[in-house]
Amino acid sequence: MLDASRVILGTYGQAYIDGVWQTHINKLEASVEMEKRELNLVGNDWKVHKNGIKKGTGTMSGYKVTSDMINRGFNKFDIISKLDDPESYGHERVRLIRCMPDKIQLANWTAGEEVQEETTFTFEGYELIDPIVGN
Repeated sequence: MLDASRVILGTYGQAYIDGVWQTHINKLEASVEMEKRELNLVGNDWKVHKNGIKKGTGTMSGYKVTSDMINRGFNKFDIISKLDDPESYGHERVRLIRCMPDKIQLANWTAGEEVQEETTFTFEGYELIDPIVGN
């Protein structure tokens, strides 16, 4: 049976861009899609699939605190995502390699409201640095 205390809360998530902790980030999402090639083979009445090219995409969002994303421009950077809930079986770190923004938000504000900043990006590889392993 699942021990509910082992479920990881995003509250303890951290994002690092080129080694610098981004304390204002409160959401990070990244995934990899693989293009699968469908093949029709003689003597086989099933379509089979060959692995194709991969594409990494992501989104990070949080509060606007500095002009770092504008200054960074479209230069590539690495992101390390860290999940570390004190009740979990450990922490997980994943490095997203050669990230590049899809667009740069120059202005987006409303009087009396906190300014949110969202950046969508692509990346060109990943590395699982620290996996979480159940006991």
